[in-house]
Amino acid sequence: MPAPRMRTTPLPGIGVQYDLTTRERRHLSVIAHRDGTRTVNLYRADDPDACAQSLHLTGAEATSLIDALMPAHHSPNLLHTTDLGLVAERIELSAHSYWNGRVLGETRMRTETGVSVVAVLRRAEARPSPAPDFRLAGGDTLIVIGTREGVDAAAAILGRE
Repeated sequence: MPAPRMRTTPLPGIGVQYDLTTRERRHLSVIAHRDGTRTVNLYRADDPDACAQSLHLTGAEATSLIDALMPAHHSPNLLHTTDLGLVAERIELSAHSYWNGRVLGETRMRTETGVSVVAVLRRAEARPSPAPDFRLAGGDTLIVIGTREGVDAAAAILGRE
């Protein structure tokens, strides 16, 4: 089976558009907006340039769809942390978060919970291994890893408004 044909197009000021032509010659596109939302477009079979359906998803809805399309337990490359007694989760800072504009080190996350912040997602960008002087912003999503209790404590700290 040939590899799917995927084309990527930067959309300045908007994000990135991914176009896929399926083996059935159907055209599907996903626009990854800079604010974390996604637009999924399905084009007509008889006219691949005419959009037949368009669906706009929030960041959380897009994450749920990704989980359904590619469940973690089916990925041979994903680190299965639950076998090690660890969990990895996404924790989003609200726009009114106490931590909005403060540096990561002020959270004392690792000291207080034993949890590590392995990345911060902001719009369509990811900042791996953020240093203690990394300045947080409302809407950031922190990828954390630790024990279940530690991650729950981290969520409580980061949920402070």
